[in-house]
Amino acid sequence: VQLQASGGGLVQAGGSLRLSCAVSGGTFRDYAMGWFRQAPGKDRGFVAAISRSGRRIPYANSVKGRFTISRDNAKNTVYLQMNSLKPEDTSVYYCAVCKSASHYLTDIVYWGQGTLVTVSS
Repeated sequence: VQLQASGGGLVQAGGSLRLSCAVSGGTFRDYAMGWFRQAPGKDRGFVAAISRSGRRIPYANSVKGRFTISRDNAKNTVYLQMNSLKPEDTSVYYCAVCKSASHYLTDIVYWGQGTLVTVSS
């Protein structure tokens, strides 16, 4: 299974970006998917996840109300719409295939390569 993340870049505070993660080599609809991020000098942490059905969608408190995760099973792609971005959102963002829609790193089965998001103040 391969995951290809894209959509990162430089944006001003208050702006928006949409990340995409295309999955190949497996049966996408059978996977829960997640987004995680890692800022310089910090541990990788949970951002959002979505279950196979799309009915369970947990978010980290720090992004709740600003970020939206979604999936398109026809395109084998998961998205992360990020609005009202803050400088503290600056990180490398990773998509992942998960055992379930949870915040646990131990639930990760496959990682994508990461895409850098930089939010300037």
